[in-house]
Amino acid sequence: MQNYIPWLVFGAVVTAIFIVDFFVLNRNAHEVRIRESILTTAAINLVAALFGGYVFLLKGREPMLQFFTGYLIEYSLSVDNLFVFLVLFTVFKVPDRYRHRVLFWGILFAIFARGLFIFGGVALVTRFHWTVYLLGLFLVYTGVKLFFRKEEEANIMENRFFRWLNRVIPLKKDICDECFTVRDGGKLYATPLLMCLLAIEIIDILFAFDSVPAILTISRDPFIIFTSNLFAILGLRSLYFALSGVMGLFRFLNYGLAIILVFIGVKILLEDIWVMPIGIALGAVALVLAATVALSVLFPEKEGPGA
Repeated sequence: MQNYIPWLVFGAVVTAIFIVDFFVLNRNAHEVRIRESILTTAAINLVAALFGGYVFLLKGREPMLQFFTGYLIEYSLSVDNLFVFLVLFTVFKVPDRYRHRVLFWGILFAIFARGLFIFGGVALVTRFHWTVYLLGLFLVYTGVKLFFRKEEEANIMENRFFRWLNRVIPLKKDICDECFTVRDGGKLYATPLLMCLLAIEIIDILFAFDSVPAILTISRDPFIIFTSNLFAILGLRSLYFALSGVMGLFRFLNYGLAIILVFIGVKILLEDIWVMPIGIALGAVALVLAATVALSVLFPEKEGPGA
């Protein structure tokens, strides 16, 4: 029973966050203001920091550093999701007052999906150690690809999945309050909210292919990996509302994330030669993020052809 106590504590903390969020702060659909989102983000980060202290009391200094490193890595990689969320909300024309509700259900699914990825990944690398080198190579490849990625605009509704779904459940193009589906003339229709939610779930799964392998290189403890990952994505939704108006300012973000992925990939590939202290890994990730933000502020993107 003692082994389950940390999980019960974690479950109680997360449940309390969801109850306060859904039934108190966001009981009614409304447009989330920047001040509210900043306070919520700060509160979740504070809870995550306190939980890191609990990990220290429970397991010691090294697991605590692993928790914070995993949290910072997942948080930094998840920032890229925010740009995608902004595009999806624009594509599906989701009003500001309903965006919080869509992200709420999106994160609930993300908890389930990340759990499958994490526990499956831990079992895989524990039983077949050589797979960690595949993860390392995959992260290096993904980082290099991200570094040279060109911005592309695509109509997500042309995706095969959404074309198939539109045949199964026809899309009603009008927003119908907070409903994800609606009946009209006895026929079931999907609303843009449902389509947007499904798109967010697909994007989260795709991003998990990057973030989960990255955290697996930091720790093999399922408790450390899952809790740090989940606390990061819990803060992601409120962070979206805080940054949605200024996301375009972070012009060098992709380069920073690419460097982090390559760094972590190289770290795991060198594991048998030199085991990097977790403090160095944490400091390197924080330094790259700070440099990315600083460069974006110092060298903002020029507007217009004559700028």
